Amino acid sequence: MIHQYLDILSPVLAFFSSYNTKTELNGDGCFKDEYDRLHDVDAVASEESLAALLPMIILAVVQGITEFLPISSSGHLVLAWEVFAQADMPLPSANAAERLALDAAVHLGSLGAAISYFWRDVGQLAGGALRLLTGRMTANGRLFLQIVAASIPLVVAGFLVKDALGVSWRSVEVVAWASIGFGVLLWIADRSTMTINKVEKTTWEQALIIGLAQILALIPGASRSGITMTAARALGFERSDAARFSMLLAIPAILGASALFGYDLYNSGNLALQIDAIVAAALAFVSALIAITIMMAWLRRATFTPFVIYRILLGGLLLYLIYVEGVALSLQ
Repeated sequence: MIHQYLDILSPVLAFFSSYNTKTELNGDGCFKDEYDRLHDVDAVASEESLAALLPMIILAVVQGITEFLPISSSGHLVLAWEVFAQADMPLPSANAAERLALDAAVHLGSLGAAISYFWRDVGQLAGGALRLLTGRMTANGRLFLQIVAASIPLVVAGFLVKDALGVSWRSVEVVAWASIGFGVLLWIADRSTMTINKVEKTTWEQALIIGLAQILALIPGASRSGITMTAARALGFERSDAARFSMLLAIPAILGASALFGYDLYNSGNLALQIDAIVAAALAFVSALIAITIMMAWLRRATFTPFVIYRILLGGLLLYLIYVEGVALSLQ
């Protein structure tokens, strides 16, 4: 009987004996060669995962920083996509629907940053809106209505001219020239008017003018924040108040546009895309909050000139890449 068991076990013992001559056991009791192979596979997988996430991280941070600064997010996103192409980096999303979902996520993250920074203003506007429901008109209620009224022209114009503008308007040349041209307009408005008006003293005429000026944001590269701050400065708003009104005006527009995509994303059942969207929104929130804080601190004591110079340099760089280097840039 013992000899029979030995006959059965001998091939197994021989296998382990021969295998052990080629490998060493590590402290966990695994074969070293197999352990190293699995470790290398995990390392490669981690690097590939990081490489896939990096473009999304860059886009979220760029969008968060540039969303509320008067410097045009379009131009920066063009450069970001060109970097991805030159570095042969994987694209953040596979199709247009997923890109729209991620775009909505970073806008919602940026919106969260604006609401967090201006939480007192938002709370007062909400209180004023509630009092309107009871028939009481307060200063905050009036400002709430002015912001709603100033948001209407852009919504209407967006529906009317969306098809009329055509694909030709969505070009990097337009972004570059708009970045320079509207940058110069910001400089003129900032330097040629007094700084006497504040958000609390906004008139209906001023709110309507800023709202009409916001239509120009449909031009790629004009910058919604830039054009509304330009209009507010031309009307004599203090620099920090021009930026404040601009960001309060952005809240209903971004909220309305992004909330629908966010709802669709929630119902999509695509867990991987939902996780990517949450990460992108969080990154955009942090970067936008930092950018807003720095900009507001700067505008309380200085001018818009650094933003103007930056816009001209950005537009000049894009034009150099197009006309001198012959790089085929495109809007995504």
